[in-house]
Amino acid sequence: MTNQQSQDEPFGAAPHERPVPRISIHAFCEFPDTGAALQRAASDRRLSKTNVTVQLGGLQAAVDHYHGSVTPNLLIVETRLQGKAAVEEIDRLAEVCDPSTKVVIVGRINDVELYRELMRRGVSEYLVAPLNPLHLIEVISGLYLNPEAPPVGRIISFFAARGGAGSSTLAHNVGWCVAERLRINTTIIDFDLSFGTLGLNFNEEPGQGVAEALSAPERLDDVLLDRLLLKSSEHLSLFTSPALLERAYDADPTAFEAVLDCVRQITPCVVVDLPHQWTPWIKQTLLASDDIVVVATPDLASLRTAKAIADLAKQNRPNDPPPKLVMNQVGMAKRPEIPVKDFVATVGIPPAMILPFEPQLYGAAANNGQMLMEVQPKSQTADGISRLAQMVTGRAPSADTEKGVLPMFSFLSGRKRA
Repeated sequence: MTNQQSQDEPFGAAPHERPVPRISIHAFCEFPDTGAALQRAASDRRLSKTNVTVQLGGLQAAVDHYHGSVTPNLLIVETRLQGKAAVEEIDRLAEVCDPSTKVVIVGRINDVELYRELMRRGVSEYLVAPLNPLHLIEVISGLYLNPEAPPVGRIISFFAARGGAGSSTLAHNVGWCVAERLRINTTIIDFDLSFGTLGLNFNEEPGQGVAEALSAPERLDDVLLDRLLLKSSEHLSLFTSPALLERAYDADPTAFEAVLDCVRQITPCVVVDLPHQWTPWIKQTLLASDDIVVVATPDLASLRTAKAIADLAKQNRPNDPPPKLVMNQVGMAKRPEIPVKDFVATVGIPPAMILPFEPQLYGAAANNGQMLMEVQPKSQTADGISRLAQMVTGRAPSADTEKGVLPMFSFLSGRKRA
């Protein structure tokens, strides 16, 4: 994780993890390194809704460009000038800026007096180059979000490298652990509309929850969401799929994003159980998630897909850590397996967790509608799930919830209120 949070502060997305609204951003740079940092920020998932244009020229080019033209929502301008000369250029820029345009100035000198003078003139922020893309994203996000608003929830998506890898089971168990052991309000969303197992695993009637929300996302508000969610416990809510074959579920791809946006507004932790398919909306959901967990078994099919997901994430999420790779069902008797060290060397990601093959435990939990930690709280798998929950949240269990949880074993390599 990139944001370790204390037990006392509310859980949710860090400032640089909050998506920026649909705005236009124009940047005028003096130096190539500033332009490169802006381009890297522009390709980030958190700026996916924005329209970013980057060009060379600095302050003078911006002044010339906007004579008689409408300025964007946000204007980022770099200057090599200092002191009084820089202030005079900013005054010239102000003459061509619309009142609603926010302005961020990038300079090369850490000048406190210049900073104060720019703030007095209404500049939104003064940044000193070289720019860090994540810091730039955080600054942009802060300009358009209410600082008094509670943080949006973190989205943690689970995806199977092959069918039967156990991704859904682990998603449900990790979500349960986050809610029950870490005391973070959590919603588990089952996006496998036809074959989802969230209701089965929690021994709940599935209902039309997710399907109804996807059919009319524009109607989804707090009241409707409360009606569609199943309250499993004080800290855990379930957004179940119908798991029926009477009809096909052809939701608009944008509906999935809308549902996630709505759920993360009211739940600090959102665990997404994605089906083992590859569609535009699944790809978009994965790449837009705050954390990705890829569940793989030690075989060639899993290796191929895990490598592809790792490469896709590296290309499209340059400012994020790589997906967390969970090796599941390791050590199945009489099954030829790719050694874990060879598997992870090819994928290029160290394993976040290695879980053993324990068919009796999984079978008993599935048949009883229980979580793995409820069936065998001292098993290696239960301990691994606890560790994974801590990894994706950056939290540890409080003293009164740690009972029955072993330390890491040698086999392993409401409303915004937590």
